[in-house]
Amino acid sequence: GAMKILGVAGLFLWGSSLASAFVPSKTLYPLPSRARRYVAGGRALRSSAEEDPATVISTALKKLSSLTDETIVIKYGGHAMGSEEARASFAKDVALLQSAGLQVVIVHGGGPQIANMLDKLQIPTRFEGGMRVTDEATMEVAEMVLSGSINKRTVQEICSAGGSAIGLSGKDDLMLGCKQLDPALGYVGEVVQVRPLILDYMASELGVVPVVAPIGYGLDDGKTYNINADVAAGAIAQELCANRLLLLTDVPGVLSKDKELFSELSADQVEDLIEDETISGGMIPKVQTALDAAKGGVGKASIIDGRIPHAILLDILGDTPAGTGIVA
Repeated sequence: GAMKILGVAGLFLWGSSLASAFVPSKTLYPLPSRARRYVAGGRALRSSAEEDPATVISTALKKLSSLTDETIVIKYGGHAMGSEEARASFAKDVALLQSAGLQVVIVHGGGPQIANMLDKLQIPTRFEGGMRVTDEATMEVAEMVLSGSINKRTVQEICSAGGSAIGLSGKDDLMLGCKQLDPALGYVGEVVQVRPLILDYMASELGVVPVVAPIGYGLDDGKTYNINADVAAGAIAQELCANRLLLLTDVPGVLSKDKELFSELSADQVEDLIEDETISGGMIPKVQTALDAAKGGVGKASIIDGRIPHAILLDILGDTPAGTGIVA
């Protein structure tokens, strides 16, 4: 009702910061993303800079009001979490979406911060097949960093930006049940069960943003497991039947071999691009997570460029995607 209308009207309160998200400047957008072409659609992107700022914001307001009560799951990490300025921008955007009536759930990563803490504590790290082995000591540090410092800092930043958030881990209410992914990797978990009740209640009934650390428990052994944040976000989005899943990354999205951005990809296209190695390396699990989510009932799953200021607002409200959408 009136509170949601006020929330939408609050879009204007971000002033020039918000306007710059939709009418990019050379300072904020050093990347050529605003001039890229839609490869899938075969049509050129039209820069929002060609439009009057008031028109752009008015259009965004109308779109935002139409999204009231939709559920959006965001995987937060990488560059968007890398600096105080980027974190503050993200927190403001989340608070804005919340005030407009969207039900936002955040799952955060923290790999670099875990690595830094392991170095400080002089705990040796070893790798198996390019992946970090999580032994008992490493798992204790991972839980301390993820469920402790990163989780609570993120909650505080969202609340300080005008939102309302509460921090959780996948062990709370036995939310994320796991099995061991690979004995050679130690305490790395594969999600096999999601109990989303507490998330749904917090987001839809209490109007609070749940901020989830990707730590789960073993269904068979009760032990603590570290979970890939993208995978955790995808599993949660499926169980919540979310309207959108946004995976923030440090790349523009899925690129062709000519380095052009795919605006949208279908399941068949994804398979073809993996087969011809257009999609390779670390992008494969991200695309697979997005595809699984889309097949699992999520309205739209997107891999977006978290280096772009206000990337989540641009992707949700703008005419120009901030990455690649994956559809079933």
